[in-house]
Amino acid sequence: MRSLLAWIRGRLLPALVTAAGVALLAAGLLSYQDPADAVAVVPSTVPSPASTELPLPTLLPLPTLAPNPSPAPSASPAPSSDPAATRVATRVVVPALRIDLPVVRPPEDPGHFPYCDVAEYLPQLSQPGFPGTTYLYAHARERMFLPLLRTADAKLPGMLVQVYTSDNLVFLYEITGVLRHQDSLDGAFEATEEQLMLQTSEGPRKGLPGYTGLLTMVVARPLSVGPADPAAANPTAEPVVCQ
Repeated sequence: MRSLLAWIRGRLLPALVTAAGVALLAAGLLSYQDPADAVAVVPSTVPSPASTELPLPTLLPLPTLAPNPSPAPSASPAPSSDPAATRVATRVVVPALRIDLPVVRPPEDPGHFPYCDVAEYLPQLSQPGFPGTTYLYAHARERMFLPLLRTADAKLPGMLVQVYTSDNLVFLYEITGVLRHQDSLDGAFEATEEQLMLQTSEGPRKGLPGYTGLLTMVVARPLSVGPADPAAANPTAEPVVCQ
């Protein structure tokens, strides 16, 4: 939903904010921003300081979700020298939606607000090629996961998603379903078969008219896996601390 923010320079830009992202077991939140207000990348190998520009409203956390306890992903034991033993998602691409983001591990700080200009994975869940859910989330902002929020449900199924990993592989998935207005991670934690879930937030922040505190999730099934160029599989992540 849209609201108009008056800028000092005398022009009006549409800004669309989405609400609280996923409370990742005491966790982070995600926000929505219209294309005109996207946070600029600050080149850096570490998170950049918050922008000095007028920030978007900071989203407030969802109540802590408490999904049923699930065992860690149960893959066949691998030798410590096997790259698969430490495999993590490093890049997510949805060609049809022009989504292409590095993927990073979130800090262990339970109050962490997810970075801009990257996606993050949920460490408590699985990774590509293993049973369970690979769970990637990002803000509903331009050049991030905004297209997941804006694309009609009927158009998303059948789209392909590429997830690159740290051991120089690319996993291909097909979107099979869209879950709107979600407030629980139970489905992600309860999955026993390999699947991919992409998540972003919807609605304005808590305290604003129209607040929902709900999430949009896209579910995808695995199709194939193959080798990837190391440079393509390991892009330089430039996370931005965003408001």
